[in-house]
Amino acid sequence: MTHTKFLWMVLTVAAVMFPVALYAHCEVPCGIYGDEARVATMAEHIQTIEKAMAQISKLETETPVNNNQIVRWVMTKEAHAEKIQHIVSQYFMTQRISLDAKGYGKKLGALHQILVYAMKCKQTTDPANVAACRGLLDEFRKLYFKDKEHTHE
Repeated sequence: MTHTKFLWMVLTVAAVMFPVALYAHCEVPCGIYGDEARVATMAEHIQTIEKAMAQISKLETETPVNNNQIVRWVMTKEAHAEKIQHIVSQYFMTQRISLDAKGYGKKLGALHQILVYAMKCKQTTDPANVAACRGLLDEFRKLYFKDKEHTHE
């Protein structure tokens, strides 16, 4: 067996045994984008983080404390915050916000703040961070879409 065939065999086995989930649209300029879907998905992630925070806070007051469930909710909260960060950086900042876009600085600022508040959501159970993240997403939505039909600039 040649070295190349062996390498392909190893890569194939690795791909089957350790599949990688792809969360964002590809970076190939195909022209097919789901901007509204990405914003709606981010809103769902924010809602999930909010629920996780509430569950963590509730579970911490119970006797006996169910540490396993707390850990599960913390992991859920962090995973959804990371998904927001991924959509912001990989989808919007990398592929959708162009340097010459109208309102570039404001859009970039809103996206950066979403990244920061997603990080703060990972670090705490403070509902103020969720509210800030939600508000920033609404702000970005208004900046990014021209009208109520969500037509992209």
